[in-house]
Amino acid sequence: MLTKPVTVTVHASDPLSRAGLISHLRHQPTVDVVPDQDDGSRSAPAVAVMLAERIDEPTTAELRRLLRGREQRVVLVARELREPDLLAVVEYGVRAIIWRHQATEQRLLSAVHSAARGDGELPPDLVSRLLNQVGRLQRATTGAASGGAVPLFGMAPREVDVLRLLAEGLDTRQISEKLAYSERTVKNILHALMTRLQLTNRAHAVAYALREGYI
Repeated sequence: MLTKPVTVTVHASDPLSRAGLISHLRHQPTVDVVPDQDDGSRSAPAVAVMLAERIDEPTTAELRRLLRGREQRVVLVARELREPDLLAVVEYGVRAIIWRHQATEQRLLSAVHSAARGDGELPPDLVSRLLNQVGRLQRATTGAASGGAVPLFGMAPREVDVLRLLAEGLDTRQISEKLAYSERTVKNILHALMTRLQLTNRAHAVAYALREGYI
């Protein structure tokens, strides 16, 4: 149970939408809405509420900024989410998602409190979609080579090893020799990784690993 007001920052691509979110939250006694540039010295949990029409490049960049620079939990208010978008925002670490047309004051407050406690909150239809997508990805990885558990999101050590050598310019045969894997194993590792993380090709996989700090 929260004993102090939750420190909240509000983010939206246009001032009118941001003002609407702030008006929903600012009079709530359990919420303390502060500017985005707040120095983080407050002891209450920090939650960022972000409104997004869709998950495009600017939205993705803003999510990364919010979730990377400091200890902050994100509530996403979204108009639409495709299945790859849903997996992406969950992977980034978004704690709660609310459909924009369902974002009443009470729903928004509940999501903020859940995020502050470290809990998650998703609409029922999104839970079903996420479980279906997870099931497909898990089935897609069943043919991957053995050698350790494969995480649903992120990268396993053997995947990082393969991508590091790929980034150095080695081909499949050279990577297999370096790691004492068969060429088929290397191909399986790459295929499972790209399928799981929705990466289009090997170059995309290397770029993703570099951007995320794996290599």
